[in-house]
Amino acid sequence: MILRELDRANLEPRALGRSDYPTDLPLREVFLLAKHCSGGVILGFEQIQLQTGIAKRGTPSEKPVTRAVPFPTPWNQLEAGILFGLQLPLLVFAEDGITGGVFDPGVTDVFIHRMPDPTMSASAKKALAAVFQKWQASVRSHYYR
Repeated sequence: MILRELDRANLEPRALGRSDYPTDLPLREVFLLAKHCSGGVILGFEQIQLQTGIAKRGTPSEKPVTRAVPFPTPWNQLEAGILFGLQLPLLVFAEDGITGGVFDPGVTDVFIHRMPDPTMSASAKKALAAVFQKWQASVRSHYYR
């Protein structure tokens, strides 16, 4: 759905390992790629799930993990930080349960959107299109500066 919205806006998706292949250190490649972009989309998909453990171990806030906790790739944080530092318009999506860093409300000046899924209602699809329309206006504004 996200790629479809980018296509509708006539925006070209770029991603290491998909459209661009690194020849240097991966983090440097992310930075170089981002410097040639006018906006960024962060996709918070679950990569790891913690079943048991201790949160904030060794602190007064220590407590056991009592339910499964999903974690995105740490690359989401690095990429978001680079894009934010370059002052590029950001669009952030997260699967249910994904939190921390860029996925915490109020960390950046952007809203954290729920990851779209193919079973979305017509009104949810319309709302998603509106989100992309507003974001792509910022992207185009950056591009033509």
